[in-house]
Amino acid sequence: MLVNGIWTKDWQPVQAKDEQGRFIRQTSGFRHWITPDGEPGPTGDGGFKAEKGRYHLYVAYICPWASRTLMVRALKGLEDYISISVVNPVMTDQGWQFGHADGADFDELNGCDYLHQLYTKVDPQYTGRATVPVLWDKQKQVIVSNESADIIRMLNSAFDHLTGSTVDLYPEPFREEIETLNQRIYQQLNNGVYQAGFASSQFAYEEAYHNVFSMLDELESRLADGRPFLFGDALTETDVRTFVTLVRFDAAYHGVFKCNRNLLAQMPHLYAYTKRIYEIDGIAKTVRIDHIKQGYYSIKALNPGRIIPVGPDSIF
Repeated sequence: MLVNGIWTKDWQPVQAKDEQGRFIRQTSGFRHWITPDGEPGPTGDGGFKAEKGRYHLYVAYICPWASRTLMVRALKGLEDYISISVVNPVMTDQGWQFGHADGADFDELNGCDYLHQLYTKVDPQYTGRATVPVLWDKQKQVIVSNESADIIRMLNSAFDHLTGSTVDLYPEPFREEIETLNQRIYQQLNNGVYQAGFASSQFAYEEAYHNVFSMLDELESRLADGRPFLFGDALTETDVRTFVTLVRFDAAYHGVFKCNRNLLAQMPHLYAYTKRIYEIDGIAKTVRIDHIKQGYYSIKALNPGRIIPVGPDSIF
């Protein structure tokens, strides 16, 4: 991680833990918002007006948080408005690296070798981890946001007056329910698999394990009535946030994170739901099974030999 702008030690997956060994995730450090007119959003400063070609996303196909932003970029028709760079899926001793892998990009925009150099370009005294996604402003040469939940929310509406998109992933009638379910899915499933995988005590692992499968069972039951998505006929941001964990489950979390009560493929409603979202136009190209396996199984703390499993070689 970075301390006062200096890379201090080899990358480690566990950022912090509590007294019972629970994995604690770092809070995002950049929380500005793109808005239609450049006025300030819910947090941070103003001055980030929605404009075609002004913004850039730094992402990793391995990362579910970054993949949220890729999905919304595709669903909202923003591929020609926001460019992207994909980092190498294998974490190095200096964190995320650019290039040097199939499907990974060199940083043609800023000339960085490692993502942490982008953070210190903005703040030479930055302290913290250099994470993806990063939403970059080419005009101001600053990080707009590194919080995926904020990024998907702003991409949902900030560019609509330019693109004409009518897709709404955060519809007004469901907002209260979306917020409630988002939080529960984040705690038990999205972050829950990481709490299981990075637990530093048996107690913390088992607690997280049971939380993960309790939520999976709940979602399986919710979809049993035949609804296509979690809130009915319309895809929402809650489906995006859920999909990115589900699509990685059998290939990564079942094995390397020890969430192994059963495979997602053994839960028929959730499996069909995940496949349904995967088949929406533009979504399949946001998923790289090779990057997912390479990334998770190259975490030395969890897989010292860094042996990558041969299968699965496809999602479905």
